[in-house]
Amino acid sequence: MQSLTWIEIIGGISFQLLPVWIALILTFGFSNYYKRRLGLYGKLFDSTIGMIGFAIVMFWVFSGIFAGIFDWIITHDPLHQVSGMKNKLPGTPMRGAEEGEYPYYLFGGDHLARDVFSRMIAGGTVVILIAPLATLFAFMVGITLGLPAGYYGKRLDTNLSFLANLILAFPVILLFYLLVTPEIRATGLPQYLTVVLFAFPLIFIAVLINSRFQTTPTARNIYLTLALFIVGWTYISVINQPESKITLFNSIDLFDIDGGLLTVFVAVVFVNSPTVFRIVRGLTMDIKTRDYVAAAQTRGEGAWYIMLWEILPNARGPLIVDFCLRIGYTTILLGTLGFFGLGLEPESPNWGATINGGRKLLSIHPTPAIVPSVALVSLVLGLNLLADGLREESLRD
Repeated sequence: MQSLTWIEIIGGISFQLLPVWIALILTFGFSNYYKRRLGLYGKLFDSTIGMIGFAIVMFWVFSGIFAGIFDWIITHDPLHQVSGMKNKLPGTPMRGAEEGEYPYYLFGGDHLARDVFSRMIAGGTVVILIAPLATLFAFMVGITLGLPAGYYGKRLDTNLSFLANLILAFPVILLFYLLVTPEIRATGLPQYLTVVLFAFPLIFIAVLINSRFQTTPTARNIYLTLALFIVGWTYISVINQPESKITLFNSIDLFDIDGGLLTVFVAVVFVNSPTVFRIVRGLTMDIKTRDYVAAAQTRGEGAWYIMLWEILPNARGPLIVDFCLRIGYTTILLGTLGFFGLGLEPESPNWGATINGGRKLLSIHPTPAIVPSVALVSLVLGLNLLADGLREESLRD
């Protein structure tokens, strides 16, 4: 077989991504049709910048879903090495391709004869899995601590702000490196941080439900029991890892998470939580002086009800924008860690490791390094454009 031309390569890639194109068309079609009923998300479709950013982000989200769950997009196993495909150019026919196996390396082969296209898509799956969830957990920690700090003030605010400033005093990259190095992992510190930090979703959900249904004890108890059972079981499964020093509840452990992945996840939460705390604290100090907060206090509403159901919804605009930007920062951090071989497993198809593997041959064979670099830049750019669109529309809200 002859090598593919660039037109054939683009056509082959477009065909492989067909499920993604269909999902994007359906998402934009339904969202645009019902946009007047979808609140801030619907208003996003009035912003050209926001729509472009949303399209880029959803491209990678759908790519991660279809590649990670359904295995529809990737052409080869991202870890599989094929003899004779080392550092091959894009569109090179695969030697010894069996029946039913994709016969080409669309973006060529890397220094270990692995398919660059498949590793790019699989690397996006890793980012889409870690970055949003870790950022969400960081927001739960920051919100749970930032609301009472800004609302009550005084000594509570002083102590929590001191702890946040203490963490922020360390350079972010250096702190990240320290948390994911093998020596620190061997001490068990990431596991202990997991126990503490991952307890905050439990606290947040419990307080949220209790404050909302405080006047209806029967409904409150039912919702609390169901929520805490589900979230608590998940919490136990996360903190109870085979290699950790915590060996509780082995019989009810639902799943195991790779130690490197969990360490990176915890590091992201730990590093981002203080910044989220300061943002939430500042917003709370401003909003608590508003008339509708005074009206809720006059009605006799509890402090947590006011914080979670009066103050927090009115701070959603800046928080949503910061959430999108923070996912972008996390994506860059994950790429940096992968580039230096920290956190994730060395053979993991993350973008940072792939860029590092291809940089040595950049002058003669640039594809293995350029492809994941463009992928990383595109996702971060999409998140920034999405944040700009959300900021623009939230100011009009």
